[in-house]
Amino acid sequence: MASIVYIYIYIYIYIYINFFFFFCSNHNLIDIKCNLLAIALSLLSLLALFLHWKRWVFNGVNKTKLTGVQFTYEIAPVFVLMEQLTLKKMREIIGWTNGDGDGLFSPGGAISNMYSVMVARYKYFPEVKTKGMSAAPRLVLFTSEHSHYSIKKAGAVLGFGKENVILLKTDERGRVIPADLEAKIIDAKQKGYVPLFVNATAGTTVYGAFDPINDIADICEKYNLWLHVDGAWGGGLLMSRKHRHKLSGIERANSVTWNPHKMMGVPLQCSAILVREKGILQGCNSMCAGYLFQPDKQYDVTYDTGDKAIQCGRHVDIFKFWLMWKAKGTIGFEQHIDRCLELSEYLYNKIKNREGYEMVFEGQPQHTNVCFWYIPPSLRVMPHGDKRREKLHMVAPKIKAMMMECGTTMVGYQPQGDKVNFFRMVVSNHAVTKSDIDFLIDEIERLGHDL
Repeated sequence: MASIVYIYIYIYIYIYINFFFFFCSNHNLIDIKCNLLAIALSLLSLLALFLHWKRWVFNGVNKTKLTGVQFTYEIAPVFVLMEQLTLKKMREIIGWTNGDGDGLFSPGGAISNMYSVMVARYKYFPEVKTKGMSAAPRLVLFTSEHSHYSIKKAGAVLGFGKENVILLKTDERGRVIPADLEAKIIDAKQKGYVPLFVNATAGTTVYGAFDPINDIADICEKYNLWLHVDGAWGGGLLMSRKHRHKLSGIERANSVTWNPHKMMGVPLQCSAILVREKGILQGCNSMCAGYLFQPDKQYDVTYDTGDKAIQCGRHVDIFKFWLMWKAKGTIGFEQHIDRCLELSEYLYNKIKNREGYEMVFEGQPQHTNVCFWYIPPSLRVMPHGDKRREKLHMVAPKIKAMMMECGTTMVGYQPQGDKVNFFRMVVSNHAVTKSDIDFLIDEIERLGHDL
């Protein structure tokens, strides 16, 4: 019976993939075919495993939980092992010795960042777990003024308060100024506050900037602070030998957020919180519920990951990532990253000296974020001043609205600090082509010409 199942599934997948490929002549889809074939083989391997173990797996277990939820090893043994192996590999790539440490997949980068603040607080003030924030002095967190809002949100949700999340000044490229961090640490201590945590961003949301991790790590070691690196957007560059230097010093971090669902193209949601100290997630979050996490089970209970998470049951986010890694390989991810950076460089070089365009900051972007203003002909002769700024502020929203109405393309925009609305073009799909970039430029000029 099992053999018949294998044959039918294999024939179905083979016909589907080849039918799909027959109608798709784009050369990028060769990669898709290979990836789908590898995924199909991986799925067949897993099917064999489950059929072989079906009596053990299905004996007395709620079948609906096997495919969608993991909190104990016995509920989702294959997925737990996949997660453990993949997280270890990610820690090795970060540069932690032998991939030691711990980690979890969480519902997104915001939650991963919140985990980092929680474990930092537990590390220095473990009594907060039982007695609450009244057991700790006034604790402060530090993060870039360009960092993701989730650090502020973690401060609010975890009881620090937004006023105790201190924003650090950045240079013109959006990178933290280390001297400002040290000055603000000293100032906080003089006020009687206790500095606890520093967040360094590897790939800011708007500019794609990478904070100088090594310089920040020096300061954290000097003052005994927890260093977290939010690599939700930029962590994927660790897969590239050409670009991983932008995260130099990340191995010195106490914790790292890394979202494969961003730069690496894994389907939502797939975010990892990785910590260098083994056991601290368990210590921080464990509640030892006897009806789930019995210590005398017949297997190694460290595989019962539910007690070290703030959730109990977690969605199985590892499966799609594991399959994609098996299909593409580490080299495949590297090629994906390098291609996206190459495309963003192409866009930057094409518009940096082109009439009607102004770059938001000087120099080639560190990531795939290309930030620019399109200046319609009517504004090119207008003198700089408040009136021009007011009109320029409306250009990007109007062009984006027309793009969406036409159904041709869509590019994000936003203001930043004292800068009026500008376009922020990011590339995370390696199937994009240079002709797509050319079309985008032509479309912006077509729609914006008469504004």
